[in-house]
Order: sequence, then C-alpha cells, then structure tokens
Amino acid sequence: MAHDHAHHHSDPHPSDPHLAELLDLDADVLSDHHDEVIAWAGSLVPGQSRIVDLGAGTGTGTLALARHLPGAEVTAVDMDEDLLARLRRRATEAGVGDRVRTVRADLDGTWPDLGPADLVWAAKAMHHLAEPDRALAQVRDLLRPGGRFLITEIDSFPRFLTDPAGVALEDRLHAAQARMRDEAGLHMGLDWGARLKEAGFDVESERHFDIEVAAPLSPQALRYARVTFERSRHMLADRLSSEDLAALETATATTVRARRTAWVGRKR
Repeated sequence: MAHDHAHHHSDPHPSDPHLAELLDLDADVLSDHHDEVIAWAGSLVPGQSRIVDLGAGTGTGTLALARHLPGAEVTAVDMDEDLLARLRRRATEAGVGDRVRTVRADLDGTWPDLGPADLVWAAKAMHHLAEPDRALAQVRDLLRPGGRFLITEIDSFPRFLTDPAGVALEDRLHAAQARMRDEAGLHMGLDWGARLKEAGFDVESERHFDIEVAAPLSPQALRYARVTFERSRHMLADRLSSEDLAALETATATTVRARRTAWVGRKR
C-alpha cells in the first residue's frame, strides 16, 4: 500500500529507483492506518478465503492479509517481476510463503485466470489503469457471488512541512505532480463508489481517513519524507525551479499528513 508509486501499469516513470523503499516506508510509518484497513478487509471474508491483491507492489498488503487471516490464500498481481520476487522472498521469511502466490500481469491487458475470489484488494492501484471500468467488470467476473472488492485511493498525497515557506514549497510540488499525472492520463479523484455501482456492485461502505503522524518523528518517518523528496526531485527535475529543487534537497520533515478513501463493493 502506497501513494502514487504503485508501479504497475500506466506509470509515467517506469524506472523508479525509490519505489520499493517508499512502498515499504509507507506501510511502516502509516502502520496504524494500514492495520485498521487490513482488519476491516479481514472482517469482510471468512477465515478460509481466497484473496487477490491487484497491483501488489512489494506486498505489504498481501503479507498483512496473509498474516491477519491464517486460513487465507492470497494471490499477488503486479507487472514488475523484481517487485514480485521481493514479495516472494518476504512471504517465505514471514512464514506465509505456502499461502501466497504471485502472478505477473499487466492489468491493462488480458487478465490471467485469477478467480474465483472472495475478496479483491486494490490499494492505490486503480488510478493507474487505462480503462478502470473494464477492470471493474473483470473484478466482478472473478469474484464469487457475495464477494467483495475493496478499493483504497489517495485524496491527498503526504505532506511533511509546516513552516510557511515549506507549505508553499509543497503546494508547488503537488501542483507540478498533479499536472504530470493529468498528462499521463492517471485517474485521480474518481468517485469509485459511483463506478462500482455502474459496474453492478452494491456499495456497502465508504470510509475516509485523515492520517497524521505528529512530531517528534521517528527515523523511519524522517526517511519516508527524505525518500519522497528525493523521488520528487528525480521526477520533477524539469518542472520545478532550481530554487525549489535545492530546497527539497535540504527540507526536514516535521509531520506526516495524508488523506485516503476506501470503498467496498459487493458482488450481487
């Protein structure tokens, strides 16, 4: 689970040296939020269940679901074989390798046979898809009757600075990132509840999460901010001023704030 770096499908920056570390830091620093969502997901399915994690990345969601539901089998799907290899190693180390399988697939292409499933989980992944309505229909096909599709998406990307100059810097940074995502055709800000209804799901829940990690920040939270800033400098080198790029290099986080929304659709 991560922010806009779920490196799967229509990502405008397929070569991302910060990706794997940032995915893992997100789960570590925002662990209270992730634990809450995992517990919610676990309450939606029986103990003996089949789960599909779309756009699994390094597998933070996959492994958390496998640990939370000891009787569940989890299939992790991603386009990046390096990330999947990392996921397999971590599953083995966590003692859940016998219940986790990985499938390399481009979800904008022809899907392999992933079902039947009791739960499909897509954490910060749906906005990457070129044809999200087509993906929703395919998810509906692979779910068993009564199965659930849990989508989590980003309302507000993490902010780390609180002083006036830092707030203004992050405003410019986020605006440049939003323009880049729009140019890449990413589906940010969609009403996934409405899309689920149109795809034939009953929308059971919609939950909003305001996430804040207050000072003093842990070393992991400070690293999370530093990697985020380094990634932004790498991706936006030709979109930000030299002054802003230099400021990002020396900025020090004092908080972590983000907003996310989750929806649960039930197959009729």
